[in-house]
Amino acid sequence: MPRPRSLTTADLAAAAIAVIDRDGLPALTMRAVAKELRVATMALYRYVTDRDHLEILVVDRVLEGVDLTLPPDTDWRARIDLLMHRMRDAVSAHPETVPLFLRHRQSATATLRYIEATLAVLTDAGFDGRDRVIAQRAIIGFLLGFLQNEHHASLRGPGTEAMARLSPHEYPLLVQTASQAREVSPAEEFSGGVRILLRGLDPRFERTRVAQQDE
Repeated sequence: MPRPRSLTTADLAAAAIAVIDRDGLPALTMRAVAKELRVATMALYRYVTDRDHLEILVVDRVLEGVDLTLPPDTDWRARIDLLMHRMRDAVSAHPETVPLFLRHRQSATATLRYIEATLAVLTDAGFDGRDRVIAQRAIIGFLLGFLQNEHHASLRGPGTEAMARLSPHEYPLLVQTASQAREVSPAEEFSGGVRILLRGLDPRFERTRVAQQDE
């Protein structure tokens, strides 16, 4: 009797991504991945314990090429901006995987390393304690929320079109904004949102606000 084909976790991750890219995230099953690899379903359990484990491999594989090295002696906001754009580029190459990053952000090695890199930049900028917690979560929250919106809610989809057709007398600002939103590209929206976020996180901004309140 022939021995079972030898696989690696990288093989499983690549096959799982192929299934997701072709058929969508709901199609990801152990059976589908086994079929992609042309092996028996039970053979996968030599490498992963369950679907959650397989999903984590997918997250790690999608992010494995994200460069976490940053140019020295640059403004902290420029470094965070670079990390956020690199993450968006990597995940956007496999948009159906977006929900997995929210689900496994606290367990996948790749996301943990990414978070560690952002925390290093924030620490270097002077964030610590509760401020660092809030800043890091604001960054990850914006990033994951934007990816979800971009790839699963359609920034220029039928919902935006419907709002643009509402009564301008009843919803003047909503109609105007929805109409203008159709002209803003995802790249422009992401870059602009990152700039606003980082401007608001600048610790000097907070110190200035507190100083003004004390006067």
